[in-house]
Amino acid sequence: MRQPTKVRIMTPSTNDTHLAYQLSNNLSRLLLEFGRDYERRILKVLHQRGHADVRPCHSAVFSNLGLGAVRVTELAERAQITQQAMGKILKELERLGYVARDIDGNDRRAKKIRLTERGREMVRDSMNVVLEVRKEYALKAGEDQLEALESQLARCVDSIELEYLPESWANLSKSP
Repeated sequence: MRQPTKVRIMTPSTNDTHLAYQLSNNLSRLLLEFGRDYERRILKVLHQRGHADVRPCHSAVFSNLGLGAVRVTELAERAQITQQAMGKILKELERLGYVARDIDGNDRRAKKIRLTERGREMVRDSMNVVLEVRKEYALKAGEDQLEALESQLARCVDSIELEYLPESWANLSKSP
């Protein structure tokens, strides 16, 4: 004889718990928390290495600038923030000596942003720190797991064809 199926009745408290779990355990939240932790660890080591004036908001510039010169409007678009917010961050980074603003040769009203020597030094340091933090993650999660995660994310980014990525970031899964 077949046993009757148990029906789980969702009460307000169990429903709230279920909703809270869904809010904090979804792809967006997991990626956000992973990214925040990664950046926190990188920033901590950068501070220890003499870049104590670098703040989390500065990554909007450093992660989108590249090694050439770029207009403020393009930089703001890449970072997905307003030109005013980008201008404020750039003013601070210029005061700290990490970036310089030059007049655009094609449009004298526009400014092009480039890294200074101090900015390039900080970027080199941060790339070394990224490798160190990655090693920490590999020790905790396993190298195979981390490689699989990176590979899958790169394939997803490539498949989704994210429109706001600069051309230099295109085809991430095909890069060396």
